[in-house]
Amino acid sequence: MIYVIIGLSILFFAMAFLLTENNAKYLLSGYNTMKEEERKNVDLKSFIPYYRKFHIFLAISFLLLGLGINLINKNMAGIFLGVYPILAYMFFMISSSKFSGGLKTKSNKIGVIVLSASLLFVISLLTYGYRESKIIVDYQKIEFTGMYGETLNGDEIKRIEIENDLPIIKQKTNGFALGNLRKGFFKTEDGEIIKLILNSDQKPFILFTMVNGEKIYYSAKEKSNESILEDIGKVFRIKG
Repeated sequence: MIYVIIGLSILFFAMAFLLTENNAKYLLSGYNTMKEEERKNVDLKSFIPYYRKFHIFLAISFLLLGLGINLINKNMAGIFLGVYPILAYMFFMISSSKFSGGLKTKSNKIGVIVLSASLLFVISLLTYGYRESKIIVDYQKIEFTGMYGETLNGDEIKRIEIENDLPIIKQKTNGFALGNLRKGFFKTEDGEIIKLILNSDQKPFILFTMVNGEKIYYSAKEKSNESILEDIGKVFRIKG
């Protein structure tokens, strides 16, 4: 998370010096599709310094706030990472519209709509991802609720056991990962693809090994994993 925050801060800072009056007609979104007559209505000389100041402020504030929030709560840092840049660019889009005729222009309207839709999507994704994935057990199956949830039939499960540590994760292949939340499919250092449904970093983890060799690691948010395993054991005969 720290490297992502630092990397994005550097990117925002570099963007502050990327745009100039000479290359604006190639790089500046909206402006680069305007006709020459329309460009005369844009106060580019005033816009460029404003653009530079905004991105310098964004880079510094993103770095300081991101690192500070990450020290307090890694999950909150993940939310900050997804939401803050979108809110910042919405502010920039609205405040900088004075240099191009206001929000009544087509490009500004589209920009605000796209950013608003992106913010709604990110908030929805984060809300769904941060919702605890729980285990529901009956006499025939085990169900994982929430993001990347699935239902396991009893005859598909080879073994359920406690593991003190996760394998070393090399990369995410298809999943959701922010802070100590990891849900989806991940590749281990040995090249094995495993499924993680981790609502927290609470140890030990519950490992479900399937008959076909697939592995699912689970960790609850509040209830202890040992007590969950005991509840499962009342229904299933746990091997191993």
